[in-house]
Amino acid sequence: MPTLFRFLLVILVLAGLGYAAMFALAYLVEPDPREMTVPIPSTRLPSSS
Repeated sequence: MPTLFRFLLVILVLAGLGYAAMFALAYLVEPDPREMTVPIPSTRLPSSS
């Protein structure tokens, strides 16, 4: 049984580290807003006639 508890402890520690990394990325990293342009092919535009 001690190996099962050790395994579960390692899994819990890794899950905690993953949660902490996601928390840090979500709250501490600020994205820089910028403009985005997407070219549209003229074949997809509706015809005016």
